[in-house]
Amino acid sequence: MVLVGKKAPEINAQAVINHKMVDFNLTSYLGKYVVFFFYPLDFTFVCPTELHAFQERLKDFEARNAAVVGCSIDSCFSHLAWLSTPKSKGGIEGVTYPIVSDIHKSISRSFEVLKEEEGIAYRGLFLIDKEGVIRHQLVNDLPLGRSVDEAIRLLDALTFYEEHGEVCPANWHVGEKSMKPTNQGLVEYYQ
Repeated sequence: MVLVGKKAPEINAQAVINHKMVDFNLTSYLGKYVVFFFYPLDFTFVCPTELHAFQERLKDFEARNAAVVGCSIDSCFSHLAWLSTPKSKGGIEGVTYPIVSDIHKSISRSFEVLKEEEGIAYRGLFLIDKEGVIRHQLVNDLPLGRSVDEAIRLLDALTFYEEHGEVCPANWHVGEKSMKPTNQGLVEYYQ
């Protein structure tokens, strides 16, 4: 099901932030953009590359008033162990953004990314606006890692649209030509 244009499902769960288990809820992020992403499992193979890639660009997200939040069906205890494992040994040591525990699989079900037969989440990514509305969703199959650069590009496009009212054509990046959302705007774009 497509969740774009709908309020993000409410999340009340445990998460790990700075090596501490904390209560987490999505409504506390109202007023910020949120890049909320699911990954299948701790201690796997593609997953740590994604978590580190988001960490490496975390300052870029924060400069855009956006929070990054990861989520898997693992327990907070598993998250803590993985966060304590060095990158050179397949761990995610150094990741500082919240990692939510979806041990009951209710979050991945509500975002419709749960692969029921395996009991793990697909690689779902959701861009949530400052009012808590999902503005973009992307769901990859398990072996396909995501592009953090594309997540930033989409965040830039959304904020540009909100600030200027102009739409962003294919492959648009900050500083490039946009267009008015009209037939005349399209004609002018191609001229």
